[in-house]
Amino acid sequence: MKKWLIYTFAIAILAVLALQLFMFSTIQQQKNSDEKYFNMAKQEYKIFVPYIPDSLELFGENVPVDHVLVRERLENEIVRNMYWHSHTILLLKRSARYFPVIEPILSENGIPDDFKYLAMAESELTNAVSPVGASGVWQFMKSTAQEYGLEVRTDVDERYHLEKSTNAACRYLKASKQQFGSWTLAAAAYNMGGGALKRDVDAQKTNDYYSLLLNQETARYVYRIVALKLICEQPFQYGFFIRNKDLYQPIPVKKVSVSSSISSLVDFAAEYNLSFLELKNVNPWLRSDKLVVNTGKTYEINIPLSFSHTKLTENIADPYTIFKDSIVVE
Repeated sequence: MKKWLIYTFAIAILAVLALQLFMFSTIQQQKNSDEKYFNMAKQEYKIFVPYIPDSLELFGENVPVDHVLVRERLENEIVRNMYWHSHTILLLKRSARYFPVIEPILSENGIPDDFKYLAMAESELTNAVSPVGASGVWQFMKSTAQEYGLEVRTDVDERYHLEKSTNAACRYLKASKQQFGSWTLAAAAYNMGGGALKRDVDAQKTNDYYSLLLNQETARYVYRIVALKLICEQPFQYGFFIRNKDLYQPIPVKKVSVSSSISSLVDFAAEYNLSFLELKNVNPWLRSDKLVVNTGKTYEINIPLSFSHTKLTENIADPYTIFKDSIVVE
């Protein structure tokens, strides 16, 4: 009898242990993809020397990476951006929201697609204001903006209008390309100004950017653009383990034409069930709480259709695939 009780008790203990093991296994299997992703990210993090291709182009023009000075300067910019994690991960996330606006405008104007990385280098794809007053994603000074057709006044500043400022940047870059003969020098002129660049080109008797001795900022400028191109096109190669679902998605909008003044943009926003903050987020070119519309002038105001993270991400293709790679984490 005692043996039977002991046997029964042992079986009961084994059954409980088996049940606990099964439950633990089930819980482990049910860990969501986010936990798996974060665990993998921790395990895979390494510090390593950046990859530099044997041949490389920017704006469709050769980057002479076999030259030791060029290679080391490029490596300097890649390392700085690879390991400035907070900066670069935000650039990658923003690129998904703003590049779809910039890319078709560059294409329509016959500007190489790589110039989207110039915008990234200029402003980090934000409506930044520099210490000298350059503003917007493309960092136009007020006088240059007006020269290239942008409206800049108290309540309207089209340097903050992504579509219009991108078109203005295209006109500037075309003029610089015509002056200097290469897109690479056009990019350098965007940074230091055409007059200053021409003086250096004439004095040093070369129109090869990679052979010019330039001021420190412009000497790094094109290399920074190349580095951003490499990292954005192969983020996983440079240590950025980001899923498609983690990128900032474009905010869907409808456009409303306005041909008369708006005395209160706060009230205008409320008519569309929006806060003033939400209206200004998708219309950063509106610089005050009202809009004065001169006779014969019409503006298009973006009305956001959704700020729901769930809605913005529900139709992402391959949400658990690593950005610009084929690895799936789910």
